[in-house]
Amino acid sequence: MPAAHTRTALRLRELRATLALAWPLALANLLQMLTYAVDVVFIARLGQEPLAASAIVVALFGMILWALSGLTGAVAPLIAEALGARAPALRPVRRIVRMGLWLAGLAGVGGMGACLLLGPLMRLTGQEESVTALALAYNGVLVWSMIPMLANAVLRSFVSALGRPLLATVITAAGIGINAAANYAFIFGNWGAPALGLTGAAIATILTALSTLAAYVLAIRLDPRLHRYRIFGFFWRADPLRLRQILRIGTPIALTITAEAGIFGAAAFLMGAIGTAQLAAHTLALQIAALTFQVPFGIGQAATIRVGYHFGARDAPGAGRAGWTAVALGTGFMVLAALLMLAAPLLLLSIYVDVRAPENAQMLSFALVYLKIAAAFQLADGVQAVAAGALRGLQDTRVPMWIAAFAYWVPGIGTALLLGFATPLEGTGIWIGLATGLAFAAALLLLRWHRRERLRLVGTVLPAA
Repeated sequence: MPAAHTRTALRLRELRATLALAWPLALANLLQMLTYAVDVVFIARLGQEPLAASAIVVALFGMILWALSGLTGAVAPLIAEALGARAPALRPVRRIVRMGLWLAGLAGVGGMGACLLLGPLMRLTGQEESVTALALAYNGVLVWSMIPMLANAVLRSFVSALGRPLLATVITAAGIGINAAANYAFIFGNWGAPALGLTGAAIATILTALSTLAAYVLAIRLDPRLHRYRIFGFFWRADPLRLRQILRIGTPIALTITAEAGIFGAAAFLMGAIGTAQLAAHTLALQIAALTFQVPFGIGQAATIRVGYHFGARDAPGAGRAGWTAVALGTGFMVLAALLMLAAPLLLLSIYVDVRAPENAQMLSFALVYLKIAAAFQLADGVQAVAAGALRGLQDTRVPMWIAAFAYWVPGIGTALLLGFATPLEGTGIWIGLATGLAFAAALLLLRWHRRERLRLVGTVLPAA
């Protein structure tokens, strides 16, 4: 009985610790998505072509940004391990963050260059010329937000791993207001600003990214617990060992994200080849699905920190509790999200567009079908996000990379191409392909987490005394 009570107490303690980390991270993710949603709301008022053009740009820019955020996001498990092994670990944490910021700058320059491939990609995939012209103008300005966005991701990992995830939530919330005001000013020419249309939305994104970066720097300076690490001190000093550690763990994470984001980016290009209305509908439905995904994604980030902390403390049972607690939380939320998509799809779509407007009827008919499929893959999307986060806490990133590459680009994109272009399903077939890729990824990642001890992923971690 005492042993059972002890296990229950440990599980409850882990649940409380995971929730304390997860809810601010998930809320910050949701608020970050709302920042993008604000862009969609304003751009949608410009018409279907600007909306379709922005979707194409974000498909490539977002994939590159998300992947590079995964590369620099390796600072989170490394900080968690250092804290678990020898808290407060001032010097190791400072050096990890410093090299993460270095990498944000270097990788950001490379990411900006990769975004220049947009023009050839659009022409190769047969996008409409008017949409291509709008997209290239938007992309040419948007790329300048990449480096400050990557630096923000590093600082967010730092404050979250140090037990201040609510700071990220507050800063992201403030960014929504800045983004909305800047969109209102620069898209439509309000408050004396020039009316720049789609380019104005890109300027709003840059202003928001720079404001967010300034807020993180100020918050870290004013918080005594964060300031004691002096992460900006001796900023010019290189630490090749820490940089190699971040690259070793972060490169597979970046490639994993590229595999996942790549299939959604490819879906946008495939939709554009089918038609503008289908692409606009895809953009709306994917916005809603991406919004719900932010909660299990935040829980997965919390799992990385909690599992990583136990990993550093050499507590194998604790790592197991942290991972399974996160999986249960993520799955439970996605059940609720799926039910909402099935019960009130028009309500969700009305956030972005006027569902009563006749000119939106065709787009909405496609979006309603896509949302039903999105409801079906909610569970798989949640499980794969949390399981991947738990594995990252064990610094296991290489095999999950290959799992993602296989799941998304063999059964996933294969099904999308087959059903989308060899059958009358078209856009519906592409969405079935997305669901297939997520299902394979969820099953394989969860199996790997379940077999972590047999696979010796925790072979260097001893049971806690």
